[in-house]
Amino acid sequence: MLSQTGVSENGPPAPAPEPGHHYPDLPETKSLSAWRDAAAHCRACDLWKNATQTVFGEGRRTAKVVFVGEQPGDREDIAGKPFVGPAGRVLDEALAAAGIDRDTVYLTNAVKHFKWRPAGKRRLHEKPNRSEIAACRLWLDAEIGILNPQVVVCLGATAAQALISPTFKVTKRRGMLIPSAIAPHLMATVHPSSVLRAPDDAAREREMKLFVADLKAVAKVIRGLA
Repeated sequence: MLSQTGVSENGPPAPAPEPGHHYPDLPETKSLSAWRDAAAHCRACDLWKNATQTVFGEGRRTAKVVFVGEQPGDREDIAGKPFVGPAGRVLDEALAAAGIDRDTVYLTNAVKHFKWRPAGKRRLHEKPNRSEIAACRLWLDAEIGILNPQVVVCLGATAAQALISPTFKVTKRRGMLIPSAIAPHLMATVHPSSVLRAPDDAAREREMKLFVADLKAVAKVIRGLA
């Protein structure tokens, strides 16, 4: 059961906002929409100042699988939805190839605001720091606590280091089931944006095959839940 802090009563202490910052009033209900509305007013770090909006997770309340990425990108910041940009298209393709219906999973990020730096007319992604990730952990804990998923998949180092260990290496343990109190099944793989960053077509094809292979392992776990 969720406490007002958004974490389980027997779980770790509630995340704290950065000094001089604050959380909005938090709902006392296990409702994703109520927590989404509250997150829209989050001022727990400075990232909200340059973001268009909070990008909360999206998916069915009955989803048994939660995919956690790093943070929204430029397209997500504008649309207010997770994984709708280029990395989202890679994820869609990989999920389909692995036999996972996107409509049956919940997609979210460790950080809910887009962190970026200007480059002419473009907004370039910047990696969130530990303090920003920690400040945003309350919202991720709430999502996982409400959904009570059977499987959590960390997409990339930021999500894996937030949920598993600050020293976790995705390159060494990708695709492996990891013991965790967060969910009965926890796995880490690369972020789909890493496929886009591959230097050439051959490398992108190779990285995509590896990504799909990891998601097929997730699909196997899902089939075992049926």
